[in-house]
Amino acid sequence: MTVKMSRRGFLRTSGGAALFSIVPRYVVAGSGMVPPSEMVTMLSIGAGGRAVSDIRGLEKAGVRFLALCDVDAKRSAEMRKAHDGIPFYGNYRAMLDKHGKDADAVLIAVPDHWHAHMAIDCLDRGKHVMCEKPLAQTVREMDGMLAAAKRHPELVTQAMNQGHAYDTIRDFREWVEAGLIGDVTEAHIWCPAVYSFMDELGELNKQWPVPEGLDWEEWQGPVPHRPYCPKFLPGVWRFWTMYGTNTLGDWSCHLMDPLFWTLGLGMPESVRADIYGDWRAEKHGLTFPKGVKTTFEYKTRDGRPFRLVWFDGIACKDVPKPELFRDAPELFAPTMTHEVAKKCRDGMANGAFVYGTKGVIEYGHHGANYLRMLPDTTLEKLRADGGCPKERYPRNKGNSPDEKPFNEFVAAVKGGPKPGSDFAYAGMMTQCSLTGVAALFDAGRTLKWDAAKAVFADSPAANARLSAERIF
Repeated sequence: MTVKMSRRGFLRTSGGAALFSIVPRYVVAGSGMVPPSEMVTMLSIGAGGRAVSDIRGLEKAGVRFLALCDVDAKRSAEMRKAHDGIPFYGNYRAMLDKHGKDADAVLIAVPDHWHAHMAIDCLDRGKHVMCEKPLAQTVREMDGMLAAAKRHPELVTQAMNQGHAYDTIRDFREWVEAGLIGDVTEAHIWCPAVYSFMDELGELNKQWPVPEGLDWEEWQGPVPHRPYCPKFLPGVWRFWTMYGTNTLGDWSCHLMDPLFWTLGLGMPESVRADIYGDWRAEKHGLTFPKGVKTTFEYKTRDGRPFRLVWFDGIACKDVPKPELFRDAPELFAPTMTHEVAKKCRDGMANGAFVYGTKGVIEYGHHGANYLRMLPDTTLEKLRADGGCPKERYPRNKGNSPDEKPFNEFVAAVKGGPKPGSDFAYAGMMTQCSLTGVAALFDAGRTLKWDAAKAVFADSPAANARLSAERIF
């Protein structure tokens, strides 16, 4: 029997929610739904690095993994040992071919350059998908992921910008919509991380043995293959234009998220990248600059202009200090040392100042955490004073913020509301940040975005980076 009604459409029918507890699995087998009484089964593409915390979070939310896959035996050793009773694969297609029919969903937690290819493959095989961020490496790849999600509206998708499931992002939106800082006009976002190997490009000319247990060819997958270099992994693949998306691509999904959701932002009207240091595309184009200031001009959902200025790396020294900032100089987050950040921000100094006509909000690195109105009105103080706006947006279940995105995904697979940061929502935010990455290759100019053609109006160099064709 095949049920043609959508998952959420069924829930909206009279008594639908109650029926789910007794409807046998075969009734909903063709709809992508899992009855709430059953455990969600998953496969994981990636079993080391970031995948470790994702796997543990999903298991805590009630997921059972049927198989794991990773191309690096050393990095995945911990998870292989912890899951000794299930199969392990070095090729994700082989895992999907063998276990796909029995799995409800797939976790994708691998480097950026693989995300789009794997996500499209999994969706077209009828699997729900949780994918690490950034969702794609180029705007055109994201186009493909969005098209695949539209082909399969019955499937759940979720981007792992986990802060979108937090309570604090809802507090932020409620503060703004209640007019606590007036009309929002501009935001300055900073991320001090430097994703650059400008000074070590010569390492690529040396010959390096591939580490035992690493399938280097499979790791590179869909991008033009290069000889192995220890500067490519683990983790530091984000520093390279052929594998990563720079600090902006990596962190924007966390730091821009509160603004995109609250203001209804879409693609920018224009983008400008100003580079700090002597980075030149023709000389250093395999890696990223040591610092970039990227300026995006938008229209909000109600048509008002809004400017977002992004500072990363060494550009963070130029983040303007709000007039309302009264804290000690060492607590000015854009220039905060790691030692100070460990004491007050979990070691992460990333954050944003959001300017309104009546005040300024500051928030932290994920989901608008460390939320406060300058100079000293914290969430806790506002609650104590009875000044918090009424809650308008449902909070996700979980005893801690880190549990919430996994609970949200599992609940959606079982027929509940779709995740807040699905591919449709997070995809637009991803594409926006990727226009900023592309603007690096025509830096120092304000590039107009042609919404109808989904390209820059006057920049062949930046447009080349929008496609899946690598230019270096």
